[in-house]
Amino acid sequence: MNPFRRALLLGLMSCLSLGSSSADAQSAQARPRARDLGITFGGATGPNNAITDVSGVEVGHSTLISGDPRGPRGKGAARTGVTAVLPRGKDGVSEDVFAAIYSFNGNGEMTGSHWLTESGQLAGPVMLTNTNDVGTVRDSVISWAMKRGLEWELGLPVVAETWDGLLNDTYGFHVKAPHAHRALDTAKSGPVAEGSVGGGTGMVCHSFKAGIGTASRKLPASEGGYTVGVLLQCNYGARHLFTVEGVPVGEEIGDLRPCYTGPKKPSHSMFEKMPACSTSRGDTQPRTPEGAGSIIVVVATDAPLLPHQLERLAKRVPLGIGKMGGLGANSSGDIFLAFSTQRLKPPAGADVASVSTLDNERMTPLFEATIQATQEAILNSMLASDTMNGAEGSRVYGLPQDRLIQAMKKYGRLTAPAPTP
Repeated sequence: MNPFRRALLLGLMSCLSLGSSSADAQSAQARPRARDLGITFGGATGPNNAITDVSGVEVGHSTLISGDPRGPRGKGAARTGVTAVLPRGKDGVSEDVFAAIYSFNGNGEMTGSHWLTESGQLAGPVMLTNTNDVGTVRDSVISWAMKRGLEWELGLPVVAETWDGLLNDTYGFHVKAPHAHRALDTAKSGPVAEGSVGGGTGMVCHSFKAGIGTASRKLPASEGGYTVGVLLQCNYGARHLFTVEGVPVGEEIGDLRPCYTGPKKPSHSMFEKMPACSTSRGDTQPRTPEGAGSIIVVVATDAPLLPHQLERLAKRVPLGIGKMGGLGANSSGDIFLAFSTQRLKPPAGADVASVSTLDNERMTPLFEATIQATQEAILNSMLASDTMNGAEGSRVYGLPQDRLIQAMKKYGRLTAPAPTP
């Protein structure tokens, strides 16, 4: 979509009420993505530049934007949701895929990880939500599976989290079973909604509004022609470290810090130094904890990789995060999951399946693709997110695209906008 048309659509959408309990998270992308602005991070993308470019993968969201932003803790605004990634879609949800997990910094949760690591296989979806609703989403996957007679096959659900307690009244425990079921039921291939949708609704990255982001890379035929797709929930990082293609964007845009709009600052002790928005717009000093969030990254590929090779792939994700300014801070949950969609099911009546494995000498292009797609997905998650007001009057500003472009031009790092595949 033309960037100007995207911006117009965004303006129209911003006029709509945000009071519904479950927004349509599969709506078309409204804001320009990184490539629309000429920021490519290198490499060629798949047709949707999304994790769904890996054949069979489906993504669904359930978004919760409701409640009174001035309400007391536990009864305030919902700015949260659930995202579902189905490696084989709904039709093949119970069919295992090879998978692996890598924890760069483990101050976070991913249920089902022990058996995944033990077996080297993943059955069912990968679910993303907020910290306090992990248990509800885990149980909801099982209740969803029970309706399909798959409670045994999906008995150890994989659910990961990042903390959205700045914008979301996380002690309101807003996510319920129907919300998780909606994310699963609406999962589909094709374009993926980004930004303040699903599990990413209330997330913050480098002190800008962020959320769900996705990107893909298509290797040339000479390197196997494989596709790598990344989807992430972005909620990490300090502003001054935020870097795009080597440009210190966080230093160039040091203002627009989180603040509060109400008569008093949010009650959480983490925000005791948060300034009022009326006095802080030009403030360049961090007044809220930075680097205290997390990032969950899901990497999909159609390359025939075994679990140990997928772990190698997951271990390259931190290089992409590091290029954007992430450190794996002490209080950050940086947990990554990679899976391959090659078929594992043996023929009917057989106990042995034949699987393929890519020569390790051919892995390096996949590493590069993962790093590139991770960077682009992070920036996409921020570009897709508009300024949001949340719990107890909190406000987090969206990344101003005009100032991003200005910074990129200042350092000579902006190319012509990339053509849509």
